Amino acid sequence: MISSNQVKRVLVLAPHTDDGEFGCGGSIAKLIEEGADVYYAAFSACEQSVLKEFPPDILISEVKEATAELGIKKENLILFKYEVRTFNFRRQEILQDLVDLKKNINPDLVFMPATSDMHQDHSTIALEGLRAFKLTSILSYEVPWNNLSFNTSSFVHLEDRHVEKKINALRLYRSQAHRPYANEEFIRSLARTRGVQIATTYAETFDVVRWIIK
Repeated sequence: MISSNQVKRVLVLAPHTDDGEFGCGGSIAKLIEEGADVYYAAFSACEQSVLKEFPPDILISEVKEATAELGIKKENLILFKYEVRTFNFRRQEILQDLVDLKKNINPDLVFMPATSDMHQDHSTIALEGLRAFKLTSILSYEVPWNNLSFNTSSFVHLEDRHVEKKINALRLYRSQAHRPYANEEFIRSLARTRGVQIATTYAETFDVVRWIIK
């Protein structure tokens, strides 16, 4: 179990706005509650794939609202402007952005997608993230719709209030409400399933990529 006693500065790598909330929103809320300083870097607002009834830049305002709901300071939200589904063509630029984040934030812990994630943007962030943060503790978060398999090697105990924070944050992504996984029933049931695995009510699970004990 992680806590702010172990990590003071956390960086969440979200290929697209909302990935971080889906993957580790409850853990973000818990760590902030315990006093950790959490940074959130989103690499694309997916303007090319937003539904026609919404403004193309809707996800920019939504991620600002959602991360604020979790307790992330507005100055800790970093937004890049890569086009969705093009990350694999811009690996070197993305790697440089990640190296700059490492230099400027110097996190104790990084949350990122799994290297086995099927989405090309997610896998790019995971692979380049590993290169940039190879000397930092790294946990990969779970996004079941993209993971053919996932190594549940670490868990974070969550209270109901942390799950509620996660649900409320994701509810602010009105432009993504049509996604089959963007609903309270799924989010809560997954947290309940992971909780059962460690004899608690709710949890989020992570694959340990690096864990550095100082």
